[in-house]
Amino acid sequence: MKTSFKLLAVLLLVSTFTFGQNISQKIDSLIKDNYQKNPNVSISFGFIKNNEEYYTAYGNLNAESPIKINKNSIFEIASITKILTSNLIAQAALDHKLKLDDYIDNYLPKDYTLHKNLRNKIKISDLASHQSGLPDIDFAKLIQLDPQQPVNNVTQKTLADIINNCSELTDYGKYRYSTIGYTLLGQILEKVYGKSYDEIIRANIIEPLQMSNTLTKDFNVKNRTVAHNPDGGIQEFFKWNITAPAGLIKSSASDMVTYLKELLNNETNIGKAAILTEKLFYKDEKREMGLGLNIATEGADILYLKSGDSMGQSSIICYNRAKNWGFIILLDQRNSKMRQDLLNKINDIIMK
Repeated sequence: MKTSFKLLAVLLLVSTFTFGQNISQKIDSLIKDNYQKNPNVSISFGFIKNNEEYYTAYGNLNAESPIKINKNSIFEIASITKILTSNLIAQAALDHKLKLDDYIDNYLPKDYTLHKNLRNKIKISDLASHQSGLPDIDFAKLIQLDPQQPVNNVTQKTLADIINNCSELTDYGKYRYSTIGYTLLGQILEKVYGKSYDEIIRANIIEPLQMSNTLTKDFNVKNRTVAHNPDGGIQEFFKWNITAPAGLIKSSASDMVTYLKELLNNETNIGKAAILTEKLFYKDEKREMGLGLNIATEGADILYLKSGDSMGQSSIICYNRAKNWGFIILLDQRNSKMRQDLLNKINDIIMK
């Protein structure tokens, strides 16, 4: 009987290893083929299942460099920053510093004066699930003013003018993607912790996880990639400034896998907060939303996803808590179509 148990354990170990190896080989083949067909778009990919990590990457840091991209190469994760911000909000809720269904009124900086029609209306969870109804920053106009650094022109006065001049929430309770909502969430975090957003995200996520390739300020490092717009032109990394909680973070496949590992651990602060962000806060005929997360149901599987697009790079993070796996795709060009195509094909490989 003991021998049978030992044999079963060995068979399970071999089966698990073969399963992981099979997935990684198929994904590597897919990404290699994608790169060969699109040699101007470099890619870094990281995958984790049951705490085992897999990486693959194709392309160079830039056109002039012989240095190959690897798991530590730094990309813009852009709006994936939002799920880090929502995790911080969930951590604050678990720390009893706020409640997700609190109205935002008493948490905002003094520069904001909510119109009477907006008072005791918008909840913190509304901001995080993109259903606050607040008007947003006009990115099209900002891009016209400065196509390389459009958010340079966004100041606290810009935000205060948008909020203070809003008298009606014409689409409150309906999904509308919002940069200003996540900017306000960052300011709410600053209010409850008495620290800057940069200090909070470093203290609660980046430093505890030793994410040494995750940057919030100085992006001029040797292992950073070069961003390219859809036409192939070089694009600067965004600085984001006051809108940092909506899209600032630069990171690598290795660091984002480190984050995924912590996120998938139900016993850690980040993992417990992530479970809170995965609850259903919004649903319509097109989508289901947690706090910053898209929720997708594939048969019996529930996937949590967040994409990121800067002016020059595209990325996506996807994970399945029940089956303990997740991955990150990082592209050095803004190319949402390629990102979505890779997402679909990689999910097919993993879930089969």
